[in-house]
Amino acid sequence: MAYDRYVAICDPLRYIARMTPKLCLTLIVASLVVSFLDPIGHVTVISKLSYCGSHVIEHFFCDVTPLLKLSCSDTFMVQLLNYIEGALVVFSFFLPILTSYIFIISAILKIQSSEGRQKAFSTCASHLSCVIIFYGTLVFLYVRPTTSYYSKRDKFFALLHIVLIPMLNPLIYTLKNKEFQSAFIKLRDRQI
Repeated sequence: MAYDRYVAICDPLRYIARMTPKLCLTLIVASLVVSFLDPIGHVTVISKLSYCGSHVIEHFFCDVTPLLKLSCSDTFMVQLLNYIEGALVVFSFFLPILTSYIFIISAILKIQSSEGRQKAFSTCASHLSCVIIFYGTLVFLYVRPTTSYYSKRDKFFALLHIVLIPMLNPLIYTLKNKEFQSAFIKLRDRQI
């Protein structure tokens, strides 16, 4: 999405030539492959841990950090894997997205008309806010030592990560839809 917005705003005349169906398919397949291969390291390392005491995970779902709290084994390798993976995610995905948005914002600021700038900013602001919330909660939850785990705080950020982001995307794009806006205005006018 960030690359699509980058090409649409920074190089609009070559959009069709750059955003080919082959490139779109490659981006989709790459994202699916990374999503499926990512947890394999965690599953392998966590499956070798031994657990003692309570078998109740203090969380909404079986997350890595609460699971490590239940282990009576040495969890150093899992924590190291979390840090390495967190750094890879930040440098491989988040930084390129932010870099593309820096270029996008600099291109938007060069637009002469205020209406054009407004339209370009509104197109990108929703995606950028979702990206920042998504990666911000990921970094907060997984790129830190297990000793700083606090159950209630981590549950809150996990809830933001697994509920807020999936809700925000359809909501934001629905609110930008012209048909929805006109229907909402008609409904509002009826109630007044």
